[in-house]
Amino acid sequence: MTGPRKAPAIEELGWTPGLQASFEPFALRGLIPARVIAEHRMACDLVCARGEFTAEVSGNFRKAAGSKADFPAVGDWVALAFDPAARRQTIQALLPRRTRLSRKDPGGEDEQVIAANIDTVFIVIGLDADYNLRRAERYLAAACAGGAEAVVLLNKADLVQDIAPRIKELDSLGFGAKTLALDSLNRKGYEALAGLLGPGRTIVFAGSSGAGKSTILNNLLGRAEQLTAAVRADDSKGRHTTTGRRMFVLPGSGALLIDTPGMRGLELWAGERTVDRTFEDILELAARCRFGNCSHTNEASCAVREALDSGELDREHFKNYLKMREEASRLKAKMDIAERLKRKAGDKRFSKMQKDVMKHKRGGSR
Repeated sequence: MTGPRKAPAIEELGWTPGLQASFEPFALRGLIPARVIAEHRMACDLVCARGEFTAEVSGNFRKAAGSKADFPAVGDWVALAFDPAARRQTIQALLPRRTRLSRKDPGGEDEQVIAANIDTVFIVIGLDADYNLRRAERYLAAACAGGAEAVVLLNKADLVQDIAPRIKELDSLGFGAKTLALDSLNRKGYEALAGLLGPGRTIVFAGSSGAGKSTILNNLLGRAEQLTAAVRADDSKGRHTTTGRRMFVLPGSGALLIDTPGMRGLELWAGERTVDRTFEDILELAARCRFGNCSHTNEASCAVREALDSGELDREHFKNYLKMREEASRLKAKMDIAERLKRKAGDKRFSKMQKDVMKHKRGGSR
C-alpha cells in the first residue's frame, strides 16, 4: 500500500464501548485505535479513523515481545501513533485479545495466531476427497480452544446426492457446532449464512487448500476478490491461491470476513485441560468413571471403556482425543523447559548485575 484509502467508521469494524474503555490509557498518550486487516512479513495493513495504512511495530514493542504470538495478527486491535507525514505508521501496543484461532507454528515451537477477536470460525470442508472427519475434529477443537463459535460449511454439495450422513457424522462428534451445506458452483445454500453475518461480526474461514474458502468468500462479496483454482482430479488437493490472511467488509450485512491460506496441518496450541473441555462428550463419560484419575485403560468400572465397548463412543473419535491430549502434554513439557531456561538466564543476568554493583562499590571506596 502506498497511501491512505477511505475506510469504514471504526464502529463498523467491531469497535465497542468495552474496547473504548480499555483504550483510555492509550488515548491519554495521544494514540488512536486501529484494527489489523492484513499481515505481511515485517508489517501489516490496518484501518483507523484516518483511513487505511501500512504500519510496523515500534522498537520498544519488538523488544518487549516474548514470542511471535505477541505480534499483531489479522483481527487484532492496536494502539497507533499516527503521523500523517510518515511512510509507515507505528504500532505502540496490542489490546488484549477476546478470542483467537491459533495453532502450533509448523516452522517452530511458538504459537501462531491465525486470527484474533473473531466471533465465528467457518470451517470449510469439501465434499470430495478433502472430506476428513478427524481433520474436522481438529478444527472444531481449535475453534473451541480459542473461545470462538464454530460452524462447519460442507462445500461442494453438488458432488453428493445425500448429505444427511455427513451432517450426522459431524453432529456425532459432540462439539455442538452447526453444520451447513453449500453448493458454491450453483450458489445454493448461502441463505442459511444470513443469520451469522451481522454488522461488526468477525468471521474467519479455515480449512485445507482446495476446500473452497476463497470461492465462498468471493460469492459472498459478489466479486472475484480472491484468486481461486481447480483441485487435482486424483486426490482433490488444491494449490495455495490465498497467500496471506486478509479481512474484507461484506457489503450489505457489514460482517467482517477473514480469508486464510489452506492449512495442511493443525497441531493444537492448547493445554490438556482445554483439550478435555473441547471434547465434552468424553469429559462427561470420564466423570462417571469409578476413579477420578482413571486412565481409561485397565481400571475397573471405567465408563469410557464401557462406552467404547458398547459403541456409544466412537473409537476413532477417542483415538483422536488421546492424540491431541498427547500433543498438549508435549507442548506443556516444552513450554516448562523454555520457562525454566528463561528464569535461569534471568537469574544469571541478575547475579552478574549484583557482581557489577559490588565491584563498582569496592572501586569507589578506595
